[in-house]
Amino acid sequence: MTISAATAWRLDASALVEAYRQGASDPVTIVDLCLARIARIDPSLNAFVCLSPTARDEAAASAARWRSGAPIGPLDGVPIAVKDNLVVKGMPATFGSRLYAGTVAARDELPIRRLREAGAIVIGKTNTPEFAVEGYTSNDLFGVTRNPWAPALTPGGSSGGSVAAVAAGLVPVAIGTDGGGSTRRPAAYTGLVGLKPGIGHVPRADGLPQVLLDFEVVGTFTRSARDAALLDSVLSGPDRADPASRCPSDAPAADRPLRILSVERIDANPCDLEIVTALHAAADAFAALGHQVTRSELPFDSAGLAAIWSSIAEIGLGRLLAVEPDFADKVNPKYVAMARRGAERSASDLLAIVETVAALRRQVSEGFADFDLILMPSCAAMPWAADTPFPDRIDGHTVGPRGHAVYTGLGQCRRASG
Repeated sequence: MTISAATAWRLDASALVEAYRQGASDPVTIVDLCLARIARIDPSLNAFVCLSPTARDEAAASAARWRSGAPIGPLDGVPIAVKDNLVVKGMPATFGSRLYAGTVAARDELPIRRLREAGAIVIGKTNTPEFAVEGYTSNDLFGVTRNPWAPALTPGGSSGGSVAAVAAGLVPVAIGTDGGGSTRRPAAYTGLVGLKPGIGHVPRADGLPQVLLDFEVVGTFTRSARDAALLDSVLSGPDRADPASRCPSDAPAADRPLRILSVERIDANPCDLEIVTALHAAADAFAALGHQVTRSELPFDSAGLAAIWSSIAEIGLGRLLAVEPDFADKVNPKYVAMARRGAERSASDLLAIVETVAALRRQVSEGFADFDLILMPSCAAMPWAADTPFPDRIDGHTVGPRGHAVYTGLGQCRRASG
């Protein structure tokens, strides 16, 4: 039975691979469908910033492999979108900035190589705010990206282009990065499964500068948990190019009911009622499944990370200011100002940040001695206007630029297997 175009765009990657295996569809048909939907729908969303010139040829090669019964990997022929701060051979990697506009990458960075080796077809690059340091998605080079469910609203950031592409059915799966919530919040805003793995779980090498130190990792966006597991099986695992990936991962949880800590709020930071209600429903669902759910506060102090987070980004941009001669002329003035503040920081300031992070990571590790999972909101605010950097009010309270993101920074503090 052949899968029709009317239904094929709804399939997840796992179903597509099964359709290829059964001869119900083929990679050329699916890539053509994706390109047609991008041409028709994306002008109103602005998820993609460029498309691959070789996607259809790659699809034809994949289709030939399937016909001969010799797929090269578990993603053979699956179209995938890649955030524009990741390096893909033969395509731009602009980081959402005019600083890198016009350059074409001569190599794939490590996660992209793994995807290609598994047979995935990179169909295009997706929009991100400049240097991926914002919680919405817009930049001077490509403009505003919009939420497929409500185009007046943001899909979040900084992986907004990737989530918009998957949520709109333009591709079945996508990858992005997460430094302080850039997979988890956008996934929440578009109804997707967003996985932000632990540091070192997905090795990285040969990419653009990592402005957020080791906080930034490669994450995935899918429509199903099984696709998240499928992509993780391809992307994860040690590589000598990334020493962090060669550390032993945490042992899997015992085959028993999980010990879950449900945390409604951090330090009384405001959170929209709809999100808190959803958190309670999730905790109730876990309890109904037989897991042990404790409702309490975090067993560690998160205020130290919140106090230094902006400085981390500023120091990272300060490094780019020092090594990129055109930075001040080509970068948005907001980020130039951030970079100049970062450049004024001392070595002592940076060491103090490193010490604060190390201390918090120790506290988090100790906190997980008593719990297998900590359940918290991914976002503090529901989606806001697409062209606005952040909401200035949450649940009736005035908040600053990171008010919507207070819950996701802590996801960086535990090195885990995912």
